[in-house]
Amino acid sequence: MSDSIQWSDVKTLTVEGKGFDDVDAFYDRLPARAQGSVPDPVWNLSRDSAGICARFTSDATALHARWTLRKERLAMEHMPATGVSGLDLYVRIDGAWRWLAVGQPTGPTNSVQLCANMPPGTREYLLYLPLYNGVHEVAVGVPEGASVAPATPSPRKPIVFYGTSITQGGCSSRTGTCHTAFLRRWLDWPVVNLGFSGNGHMDRSVVGLMAEIDAVVYVIDCLPNMKGDLVSERAPEVVRLLRAARPDTPIVLVEDRTYADAFLHVDRAESNRANRAALRQAYESLQGEGVANLHYLPGDQLLGADGEDTVDGSHPTDLGFMRQAEAFYPLLKSIVNT
Repeated sequence: MSDSIQWSDVKTLTVEGKGFDDVDAFYDRLPARAQGSVPDPVWNLSRDSAGICARFTSDATALHARWTLRKERLAMEHMPATGVSGLDLYVRIDGAWRWLAVGQPTGPTNSVQLCANMPPGTREYLLYLPLYNGVHEVAVGVPEGASVAPATPSPRKPIVFYGTSITQGGCSSRTGTCHTAFLRRWLDWPVVNLGFSGNGHMDRSVVGLMAEIDAVVYVIDCLPNMKGDLVSERAPEVVRLLRAARPDTPIVLVEDRTYADAFLHVDRAESNRANRAALRQAYESLQGEGVANLHYLPGDQLLGADGEDTVDGSHPTDLGFMRQAEAFYPLLKSIVNT
């Protein structure tokens, strides 16, 4: 059957979610020159393809995918292989993105039929790449005689997120169900994901690179990896660095989500309280300095009060990510539509 499939390298399609072109490998999230200037864990995590996706059109009645992973580990203890190392396919129907198929990884090299027996017609598709693994190659396959073409590139500047494991997508069950992916579809707006698991520390080196991306808005969501004293030290500096490089680009400061078990864990409740107090003080101080286009998103609505939306009290499930996206959506919509 493979002989009757025509393959198109995803690199030839419309790839979104890349903030830099001067990369060591095509699907890296930071430029090659970042190695040695950002912390080593950040560099290693930047080889994961979180947030990178491909848009294309096809008249095929069946779609296939094949991809080769950088790392042998397909899953984590608290995150399935479909989110860590899989692919996720959406199709635009009546103007809205609808989930269509998931590419389930079984090893370093994978080849799967995503869907079949679709009615004739040319449709637009959106394919999300792995969140916690990198890829050497990705290709889309269609039956012989069918067409695959790049979708029209978006003319919009991206929304750029800088954050933690949660921003990177932990622990989404699929690569299209983290909050940044929800927001990309709901807003129909390109997104660049600079989430680095365990390493969202408001690093100057990362912020300097982030500022190189001509964004419609910068979202700083690092508090889950920080403590109050570090927030007080770095948050004002981050904003000043971005504002010096991009005088008019909106900046959003995001509080940490409330730990789902904070109601009985005093240390977790105190961590939330101290982080938020430090960020709020930084925000108000910056406002007092006259920093314009600075926005603030409280953390108490990022997860639900029922405690049913995380895998470990911290990392969201798909339900938790949808709730996060719902909390972000009104603010980001008001900014990007200004």
